Amino acid sequence: MLWIWIVVGIVAAVITVDQLSKILVLTYLYEGQVEVIPGILNFTYVENDGMAFGLLSEHRWVFLILSVVGIGLMGFYLARFVTRWKSRVALALIIGGGIGNMIDRLSLGFVVDFIDFCAFPEIWYWVFNVADAAVCVGAGLFILDLLLEIIADAKKAKKIRMTANGTENASDADKNGDM
Repeated sequence: MLWIWIVVGIVAAVITVDQLSKILVLTYLYEGQVEVIPGILNFTYVENDGMAFGLLSEHRWVFLILSVVGIGLMGFYLARFVTRWKSRVALALIIGGGIGNMIDRLSLGFVVDFIDFCAFPEIWYWVFNVADAAVCVGAGLFILDLLLEIIADAKKAKKIRMTANGTENASDADKNGDM
């Protein structure tokens, strides 16, 4: 049951860091931009009333409902079925990020974005926040863990088949007097 406290801690940490960063942005960066690493990273204040990367703006209640349902389903799945550590951490990151952005939508009517990775403006022009980063890292980690599990299961099944085939072949050789 230690894993439950660790998951709750990760969710709480993501929400806390996300909300504190947004408070700092609203306090000190409102409608401005700060160059953090020239040509690579800026902090740029953006009000995002859509979903990830500003898509489908003007549908706040849809996102709130989908967030509540999605977070609830992930929490249920996490509590009932997930046993692998990487997947637990991944889902905790996704849930924490989802709650962080949901808090903004409820309290402000939009999500505060400010991390402007500007190193490759031709291919990456979105501004995001800590919650978005947690969701994306969590999703990537979850997919990676699922792929690793599939590969491990396939290797295990192959080994079982090879062992079963080897045993059958040895039995056939004994019957034929080849051994």
